[in-house]
Amino acid sequence: MRKSILALAALAMFATACSVSKAARGQRNLLSGSWTLDNIRYENNTGNFQSTLFNDAKDICFEGSGWFFRDNNSTGRYTINASTLCNGGDRFIRWSVVDGSPNQLQFKFIDEKLKDIGGGRGYRLNIASLTAQAMTLKSNVSVDGETVTVVYEFTKR
Repeated sequence: MRKSILALAALAMFATACSVSKAARGQRNLLSGSWTLDNIRYENNTGNFQSTLFNDAKDICFEGSGWFFRDNNSTGRYTINASTLCNGGDRFIRWSVVDGSPNQLQFKFIDEKLKDIGGGRGYRLNIASLTAQAMTLKSNVSVDGETVTVVYEFTKR
């Protein structure tokens, strides 16, 4: 009897530790679907910036990119349009919403067979705002010892 009570208590603690808050579940549901990354801009510093995002492509290549989030299996992709500056194509991801203040969208790269191709390395973006029609994500980076915030502005398709 005592062993079964301990096992039940351990199971309850495990389930609680792995649960996601109601707010994160709501954001996850709102994220599900197709989005267009309309604009990338920089805050908290002056000057002209050009960056490579997600160790993938230049910031200009991401403008107009299509993003898709599937919530039933936490997979998705973003598609960059090919140009003289950009290596176009699909990049497959596994994503989740992480509880925090603010909540964060995290993702890592996977292949077509859903296997991790980044060695467990991934990216986290702060969810600044999220509605059924628009989303703004932010990430802080360091440039010459100064913090610059990269702002990603999306619209739902």
